[in-house]
Amino acid sequence: MSADSVQPARSPILSSTSGAVPTPDGDPSPGVAWHYGDPLGEQRAASRTASVVDRSDRGVIELAGPERLTWLHTISSQHVSDLPDRRSAENLSLDLNGRVEDHFVLTDVDEVTWLDTGAERSVPLHDFLAKMVFWAQVTPALRTDMTVLTLVGPQVRSGAIAELLDIPADADVYTAGNLPELHHDDEPLGFWRVMPPIGEGRTTPVVDLVVPRDDIPRWWKELTTAGAHPAGAWAFEALRVAAGRARLHLDTDERTIPHEAEWIGGPQEQGAVHLDKGCYRGQETVSRVANIGRAPRRLVLLHLDGSSDARPATGDPVSAGGRTVGRVGTVVDHFELGPIALALVKRSVPADADLIAGDPASGTAARIDGDRYISDDTVPAGRAAQDRLRGRS
Repeated sequence: MSADSVQPARSPILSSTSGAVPTPDGDPSPGVAWHYGDPLGEQRAASRTASVVDRSDRGVIELAGPERLTWLHTISSQHVSDLPDRRSAENLSLDLNGRVEDHFVLTDVDEVTWLDTGAERSVPLHDFLAKMVFWAQVTPALRTDMTVLTLVGPQVRSGAIAELLDIPADADVYTAGNLPELHHDDEPLGFWRVMPPIGEGRTTPVVDLVVPRDDIPRWWKELTTAGAHPAGAWAFEALRVAAGRARLHLDTDERTIPHEAEWIGGPQEQGAVHLDKGCYRGQETVSRVANIGRAPRRLVLLHLDGSSDARPATGDPVSAGGRTVGRVGTVVDHFELGPIALALVKRSVPADADLIAGDPASGTAARIDGDRYISDDTVPAGRAAQDRLRGRS
């Protein structure tokens, strides 16, 4: 099975929802709505009330078998060997040098582990997992019949929407639960899960629904009837960028290690890399950076000059004084912050640096968001121990 053999189907929401505008050609979220006629208003609704976002471009993989979690634990970065039923986590697959190849969300429900990831990585991730089975009692299966809807906003955890989905008021991040029945047959019914919040200050709640693809129209109707406003991928991306949450292959490149994208931490820290677990591919780099070094780059939020009609593109350079110091990630217009972008920049770049995003001679002026910039001057534990052994203070 090749990486191009499965393409996300065009969502039925595009043809059934008034004003739906598809994502642009070449967008990493193909086949879904970019907006429904009012992109900034959709962001405002998602920040202040409740919205539903069609994310059916995401690919879903099923892991069945009694050793699914212990096996996954040995080949990925997160501690999942004892993940409880109806709990989720974020996880990475790294290469031998500790560079990020895949980022995915996993949820264990009723003795089945469900993984979902970006459209372009679902087949490669499935193929990697299938190759790594060996003698383990686990069966990976690409489930093109399952996909994702996402609820965003302060009202998704209360009132009619929470009642519809049967989400307990005390459900914390990464809690999951079975969805109520929409029909009575033997097909999978799907589940909900609480995800880390997004938006400014990371305060806007998020709940994912992993559902049968054929049930998208029915769930869309149920959720909008319960009060959720339709919102396109633009709205979700704007709130994600404002929160400083990286997206694979937009905000990362082929050299990215987990520390640079702020993916360090167990489920309790809402991370994707547990620092206290056994061996896995790429662990040496993770351990070395955590204990005796620093990541060469850091993820920052850039405020772009709104007076310019031009916008940098993902992958464009970030420069300071004519010297390249980083790369541009996701670029998006935010309903309150204006044009913003995520970027990976050299750790030595100060928070008050005057930057250019795009061509150094004609690009867009940019500044780092100081509220999200964390100055890390602490000495890693391993480096401190080395210094003591060498008689350094």
